[in-house]
Order: sequence, then C-alpha cells, then structure tokens
Amino acid sequence: MTFATDKKDDEEGLSPTSQAMLAMRQQVFDLWETAVRGHIDEAQAVSGPILVNTLPAFYDNIAEALTPSYPREHGASNTTAMSSHGGERARMTTFRADQIILEYQLFRDAITVAAHRHGVHFSAEEWRVVEVSIDAAVRDAVREFSLIHERMRERLAATLSHDMRNPLSLILAAAQLITHSPDIEVARRMALKIGAGAQRLQLMLAQLVDVLTLERAARLPLVMAEFDIRDVVAAAAQQFNVGGDLPVVVDTVSVRGYWCRSSLYRALENLLINAIKYGDGGSVRIKVGGAQGRLMLSVHNTGNPIAEDRREQIFQYLRRDDGNSVTEGWGIGLPYVRSVAEAHGGSVAVDSSAASGTTFIIDIPVDCRPFADAPVPAG
Repeated sequence: MTFATDKKDDEEGLSPTSQAMLAMRQQVFDLWETAVRGHIDEAQAVSGPILVNTLPAFYDNIAEALTPSYPREHGASNTTAMSSHGGERARMTTFRADQIILEYQLFRDAITVAAHRHGVHFSAEEWRVVEVSIDAAVRDAVREFSLIHERMRERLAATLSHDMRNPLSLILAAAQLITHSPDIEVARRMALKIGAGAQRLQLMLAQLVDVLTLERAARLPLVMAEFDIRDVVAAAAQQFNVGGDLPVVVDTVSVRGYWCRSSLYRALENLLINAIKYGDGGSVRIKVGGAQGRLMLSVHNTGNPIAEDRREQIFQYLRRDDGNSVTEGWGIGLPYVRSVAEAHGGSVAVDSSAASGTTFIIDIPVDCRPFADAPVPAG
C-alpha cells in the first residue's frame, strides 16, 4: 500500500483497524464514485482522476490517525490536502459549495458500507476520528473553494477597471466631440470610433465570460509526452547526490504517464532545494506512488515544521513573512511548484508536524493531456 504522505514505509506499526481501513480502500472509492455520479449532476462529465483528486491522500491520513500512537490527530491535521481538494473543485469543475459538502457525506457513507461488507468494526473513539476527519476536511475544502472564487471576482474587478479603461475613454471622448462639432464628417468619424470601442468592449466581456466559465488559473506552457516518472526522479536525485554523499534517498515505483518532463523536473528540483535548505541536515526522501489514476510525488525532510498559519502563505508569489528566517527565500520556488501541479490538472499540498517532519506532495492525474493546454508531440 502506498502512503500519500510518506510518513511510513509500510503498514508496520499500524493498528488492526488502520490496516483493515487500508485493505478496503478500493471498495470505498468505487462506492463513493458511483454515489457521487448518481447524486451530483456536475460530476457526470468529470473524469475519474479529477473527481477523486486528493481524496486518496486524505483516506490514508484517516487510516494513520486510527492508530493511537501515530502522530496525527485526525485525517485533516498537519496537511493542506483538503484545501487542495476544494481548490481543484473550484478550478477544474462546476461544483457548488453544497455539492462539496455532499460528496464528503457520501464519502463517510461509503466507508460505513465498505466496513460492514469487510466486517470491520470501529470503536466509538475510532469512529469519532473518522467523523472529526470528515468534518475538518469539509471546512478546509469549502474555505479554499470560496477563496478561489473570491480571487476570481477580484481578478474580474481588476480586469474591468484596467483593460476597459481605454475603450471607455475613447467612447466618451468621441461622444463629446460629436456633441460640440457641427461637422457631419467629424461626427461620422467619431461614430466609427465609438463603434470600434464598443466592439472592443464586447470582445473583452466575452473573454471574461470564458475566463469565469472555464477558470483554470494561470497556465504554464507545457509540452506533454509519455515517460516514466522514475526517470525524472533519478535525474533530480543524482543532481544532489554528489561527492559520495547521499542526501537524497529515492523510493520509487514505475509509473508511466503523460506529463511535461521539464516542468515536473523543475518543480521537483525546487522541492529538493527547499527540503535540503530548511531541513535539519538529515536525508531527504523522494517517494513515488500511484492510486486511482493519479500520481503522488512527494518530497520529505525532517526538521522544524512549517507553522500552520504559513502553510498557505509559502505558496504565494514573492511572499515574505516579516523577515522570518524559516520562510525567507520562498518567494518563487513553491509558487512555481503549485503552478506546475495546477497546470497538470492537480494540486500540491504540504503535510508538516514536529513529530513527522515536512512533506510536499504533488498530486496530479497520470494522464494530464485532457487538462493541460499544451501540444502533444508526435511519437
């Protein structure tokens, strides 16, 4: 079983309930996807990997939290995975906030049904962990969903005030000239300018409607090709493992898919630089896993955790936290990582705590061709 958050190498040390939870994982997702497509019309046109998005990572987190000795209070603690879920829903689907709440309710129901079929019995405390996990995930996902839509409205206001200023000024100036000029020829020329300005405004409004309807955030230019992600991981690790030292440990499986090789390499390189720079000097681990048609690529380091109130800020361009040395220098790299993940139809999450260290997880579909505006080279 592949853990999305890279906190354990295997299931050793997990409680029987945690292991049973992992064993019924596939059935839970089969039940959940069927229920979501049956109850939410907007889910009909959404492909499986996009519909599932970060939920496998969340499910694994719940399984971990069911082990009392594991350093995770509930499935949504120490991670931004469920905020990423809400962000993907805002960018990649036409879901409403109430439908995100419904899909989590259906997720809980799927766990209940699968547990009954597998003969898994939760204690009262274990089921409380499941309930608290889902409640917290709903809050995180809906909050991020709302923030994404608020940013869309802000961009709309900025675009309206900036891009439409010139054609509006042209229309107003031409109208004033017509009012004050008795010359019919001048009035005709001004009327043509007014018409041109109005057509420009009409085009801008149409483009804005397209942006709001098909919002995908800013896209990086991607060149899609089929390759094994293991090759990219090996090349990135080799760059840092020089002089006989092995600061980067690789734990990969073969996962072939359609991605942009150069942008994923740069994203992984940025994560490795941050992990080595801000870790405690221990080894950095790259892990690759696949589940539900998605690739999970994680970089883990030990050391001081990222404070909860900074886990979103570090993904903002040119963000500085009052000279705080922990986040100084994180102005471009992590925002670029997020842009790469989102351009591939996925997301990036951070999972950080003092007990388990820090893990950045790139979670994207295995086949990104339907979600990236990029040419696909022949052959």
